[in-house]
This record gives sequence, C-alpha cells and structure tokens, in this order.
Amino acid sequence: MKERRHAKILELIGKYSIDTQEELLRRLRDEGYEVTQATVSRDIKELRLIKTLTAGGKYRYTVGQEEAKDYTTKFYSLFSDAALSVRFAQNMIAIKCLTGMANAVCAAMDTLHWENIVGTLSGDDTIFILMSDENAAEGLSADLKKFIR
Repeated sequence: MKERRHAKILELIGKYSIDTQEELLRRLRDEGYEVTQATVSRDIKELRLIKTLTAGGKYRYTVGQEEAKDYTTKFYSLFSDAALSVRFAQNMIAIKCLTGMANAVCAAMDTLHWENIVGTLSGDDTIFILMSDENAAEGLSADLKKFIR
C-alpha cells in the first residue's frame, strides 16, 4: 500500500505544481487514498522530496537529482512484484500487471524519464508504452522481462 501511495505521490507532483502538504493531502484523498497529514509528511521525508523554485517564482515539490537514482531501484522492486508479462509489437510494449498495480508501476516508470519512451498509458492491470522505434521497444522489453518473477 505504501509503495502504491508513494508512486501516486510521484505521479501527482509530476503532473501538478504542488507546493504544500495540504494540497498533496487533498489530491491524494481525491484519488481515493485515506491518509492523514502526518502520513503525508512522512511520505515526503521518505521520498526525499524537495521544494524547487519554478520559473514563475513559485515553489513546488520535486524529486532531487541524487534521489532520482534511488527511484530506479524502487521501480524495479515494484515492477518485479507487480508485473506478470511484457510483450512488444513494433514500437509498442504491453505490460500485464496484477490487478490494481499498473498505475503505480507506470507512475514509477514515468519518474525515470527513460530515453526513447515517447509516452505511457496505464489502466488497472495493463500498461502501454509507446517507444521511439522498434529497436528501442525490443531492447526495453528484453530488459524488463529480466525482472519478472
């Protein structure tokens, strides 16, 4: 549950310019997560989120560059726990996950900003990844298959 919530937090701060714990708490609740302010505070600390000044002069939560390396390890851990299969066709990859886990895996993947990924789309148990070309799809597919249990 905590890993899914952390993935959702990363998704939310990537999607919205969130500058307070209260706003993050509200957005998590809007997404169906019943959390307290203390939990959000702990999550921010565990995720090592930092406030960064935007071009508009406002602060927002972001993932620091050093912490981004930690997310690669966390992604692969989450992926290996949730993914059931990986298949590619032309420049697309389809990943089947345990029910309810695709969104968390996809959000974690999006935080890594992998080269050659044009975009991702997730449902409840499936992730589609649009790659820049067939070779990139084949390569990423092969890499991800190594982490399926």
